[in-house]
Amino acid sequence: MMKLLSYPVSVIYYLCFGLTLVLFHPIQWVCFNLFGYSTHQKSVYLLQWSLMRCANILGTRFSFNNPHKIDTNRPLIIVANHQSLHDIYPITWYMRKHSPKFISKIELGKGIPSVSYNLRHGGAALIDRKNPRQSLPALMKFGEYIEKNNYAAVIFPEGTRSKDGTPKPFQTKGLEILFKKIPSALVVPVTINNSWKMLRYGKFPMGLGNHLKFTVHKPLELAIFVNKQELIDTIESTIKNDIEP
Repeated sequence: MMKLLSYPVSVIYYLCFGLTLVLFHPIQWVCFNLFGYSTHQKSVYLLQWSLMRCANILGTRFSFNNPHKIDTNRPLIIVANHQSLHDIYPITWYMRKHSPKFISKIELGKGIPSVSYNLRHGGAALIDRKNPRQSLPALMKFGEYIEKNNYAAVIFPEGTRSKDGTPKPFQTKGLEILFKKIPSALVVPVTINNSWKMLRYGKFPMGLGNHLKFTVHKPLELAIFVNKQELIDTIESTIKNDIEP
């Protein structure tokens, strides 16, 4: 019964989702080209809030538990598990004071209204996973950009999303590069739960009535970890131990 109900509701959701992306594309263009980066970022955050409201059509609720007072005047490396594309806009909205920037597939830099424009102009790292000659320098440049501007780099070390919530092993290369290029960073582990349920039936219909939970764990000082593999193991266990079955 729930799946049958999700068909008409999903149609309404996708209409609102698509219209939101189309509407905010020219808004971003105007903000970026006429008023600059700062105004553009405000339009991006309003876009993320609007996408969350679209998700509410599906009965989706969001909880973002962050009991920590994280300094906004230093760079962050936000490390999270990855369950769906619906991980991205809540992190962007709730962590907006830290100017989160994502590492994304280079393919997403073209063809998607609003999303591609923001990836190209908002400070994201667009990488070709099949081409180390492109991806490694892009990650290094991205890390230097985060360090210089005290922004937050967001990385999903699993590399690809988990379709059933079961965490995948962390791939460490990207983390190692960020650790090297953002030496003053505070590392912030984040656990995401239930995002995969939005796509439990695939891309259509959407899952209904899900409670997406984001838990920000105690930040870790990158500089005090001489053994970076020990830090990676600590981050991975912290995140995965909080994933709901």
